Amino acid sequence: MTDVELARVLAGLPLPAMVVRRDDRIIACNGPGQALLGDAIIGRHPAMAVRAPSVLEAISQVARDGGVQEARMTHRREGQEAVFQVTVSAQGEGLVLCVFRDVTEEERAGEMRRDFVANVSHEIRTPLHGIRGLVELLQHSEMTIAQRENLDAIRAAAEGLLVIVSDVLDLSKLESGKFSIE
Repeated sequence: MTDVELARVLAGLPLPAMVVRRDDRIIACNGPGQALLGDAIIGRHPAMAVRAPSVLEAISQVARDGGVQEARMTHRREGQEAVFQVTVSAQGEGLVLCVFRDVTEEERAGEMRRDFVANVSHEIRTPLHGIRGLVELLQHSEMTIAQRENLDAIRAAAEGLLVIVSDVLDLSKLESGKFSIE
């Protein structure tokens, strides 16, 4: 496939994309790719366009060994930071295709959801601890068997909810990478 044919194929992709030849030169880049990485990148080394070591390593490894690799890239332009998931794949004939997918909004939404879960869990946990403390205080007073059974049911429900809230917080921490299972 000629460089012109390759450029024509890339032009049909809606995501930013570039093709690197095994000799570490960018030989094609579509319009969205040029908007992301710069206009004058054809013929240059990928490091001139991509400043992410993980992406450059993926390009080198795929060029050498073939296959497909995923890498992340943070890109700052005009004061805004964007996060890209980069799929790097061997295309035969010594060519490596890099496709950049903007995952900024997905990551922000995930972060907002994790923050929301943590805040709600905290707001629920505080009154549950208060309920449990009041139940313990009341259990030391004189009461009928029915009252004691009701109080035991309240205590068991509060403790069950505390376990659920704790589990939700642990899942949120695990999802964010701030917690690990050992």
